[in-house]
Amino acid sequence: MSQLFSPYSIGNLELRNRIVIAPMCQYSAENGEAVDWHQIHLGQLLLSGAGLLMLEATAVEPVGRITSGDLGLWSDATEAALKKTLVAVRKYSAMPIAIQLAHAGRKASSRAPWEGGELVLPEQGGWTPLAPSALPHAPDETPPQALDPSGLQRILEAFAATARRAHRLGIDAIEVHAAHGYLLHQFLSPLSNARSDEYGGTLENRMRFPLAVFDAVRAAVPAQMPVGIRISGTDWVDGGWDIAQSITFAHALRQRGCSFIHVSSGGVSPLQKIPVGPGYQVSMAEQVRQETGLPTIAVGLITEAEQAEAIIADGKADLVALARGMLFDPRWPWHAAAKLGAQVEAPKQYWRSQPQGLNKLFGDVRIGQR
Repeated sequence: MSQLFSPYSIGNLELRNRIVIAPMCQYSAENGEAVDWHQIHLGQLLLSGAGLLMLEATAVEPVGRITSGDLGLWSDATEAALKKTLVAVRKYSAMPIAIQLAHAGRKASSRAPWEGGELVLPEQGGWTPLAPSALPHAPDETPPQALDPSGLQRILEAFAATARRAHRLGIDAIEVHAAHGYLLHQFLSPLSNARSDEYGGTLENRMRFPLAVFDAVRAAVPAQMPVGIRISGTDWVDGGWDIAQSITFAHALRQRGCSFIHVSSGGVSPLQKIPVGPGYQVSMAEQVRQETGLPTIAVGLITEAEQAEAIIADGKADLVALARGMLFDPRWPWHAAAKLGAQVEAPKQYWRSQPQGLNKLFGDVRIGQR
């Protein structure tokens, strides 16, 4: 039996298999509100046969958006727009849906990747980014505004309020975004956090605000709703955040009732030197899992069915996530199931697509000809 296609439970949330669709920003919202594109995009992914779909990084306040096109969930209007999308796509799929709650910090007010990704200044229609310290992401950028205590409290409350909106929408799980150089990662990394107060300096201090945000989100929703986190296992820069610190952070999260940890890497510094290759981040997920026992998601150039199967079968992670690979092939779980001799959920309208000789791919389905 395929281990990749075996069921798995995150608390009370039951997944049909171990495949996760990772959060993928679409930069296509209007004033934070989901539009028709999101219905098209999410609709096709919900027909993929994966075990769990994670919505893209969703801003908890307008200044926390990476771009002006980021999805948000900070107001009644953004909640209503996302509700409309979710109602439409859930009509045709029972796949569980999680949401990633995010604040971009100093990487906010940027152009979309296909427009170059550069910082957009206020006089160009952007806004002033916020950060732990007045240190720009790139040396040639205008420094962000360092957060004061009132700003920290506002953001903490924004995470909690957005979590409550997510629960009200019937979303099944929450992932707090503390990776890829965004605000919570900026607090964790000594490369971006030069504070001299209780939120900077020592590892304990640098973890303080991200842990407070996690606590606030956890407390904002019912205990049965899984709340996990995404981290960067390393900055890939000497003197930055690394796997040893990640493990310490993960231990603290487990003590706070963290439901899962999603281990990615990088994003906080343009000086990063990433040894990109198949499964290049899996070893970090494995270390976190072995050291903490937290349910762990591995991600990063996991592209082949046999590769994903081995990660689960060898105990390197509990779940595997795909992002770009799923955009390229939205039926990746179907094809993986065919290779591994497993079954996958598919809408009845597509049962006729089952290739000859794979009559068990969608279960014991028999389709007559007309």
